[in-house]
Amino acid sequence: MPHPLRSVAVFCGSRFGADPAHAAAARALGQGLATAGIRLVYGGGGVGLMGEVAGAALAEGGQVHGIIPDFLLRAERPPPSGMALEVVPSMHARKTRMFELSDGFIALSGGLGTLDELVEILTWRQLGLHDKPVVVLDIGGWAQPFLAMVEAMIGQGFVAESGRRLFQVAADVPACLELLRQAPPPDSAVPSARL
Repeated sequence: MPHPLRSVAVFCGSRFGADPAHAAAARALGQGLATAGIRLVYGGGGVGLMGEVAGAALAEGGQVHGIIPDFLLRAERPPPSGMALEVVPSMHARKTRMFELSDGFIALSGGLGTLDELVEILTWRQLGLHDKPVVVLDIGGWAQPFLAMVEAMIGQGFVAESGRRLFQVAADVPACLELLRQAPPPDSAVPSARL
């Protein structure tokens, strides 16, 4: 039976992080997406966790589509070959294209850029611009401060209780892939509005 999602965007860091578990999870995620026949859409870089997830997907024979702003070509050094690489003019264009090409989203470990991508995609979902699944992959407790912040905003009345349903949390890669497997097919998603 084919996977319900054809293409998934992964938001993740251009650094490795202090704990080797993050890089191991990135490699496992790339392999898992490729094995499931899901195209990886990501930020286009060949450094840090971005490079790990893309390299693992490519090594497993998976399809990879990288999207990178032109000003980051030197800093984030895209992998030399084997994937589709799209160069865009800005960070906003990168996020918009990742959204357009993806049936779902995974936030893997990362820094401020990863957090920016995650919060924007959740905001778009909250506004009804899409109903694509979003999974936060909490490797080594990376997502705990973010989850606490969401709870604090709910507690202080800035986010509705329903805000908890905008995303799901997975403690490891197998749990993340299982959540994606259970997601509804993309044609049952709410049509996206103009972003």
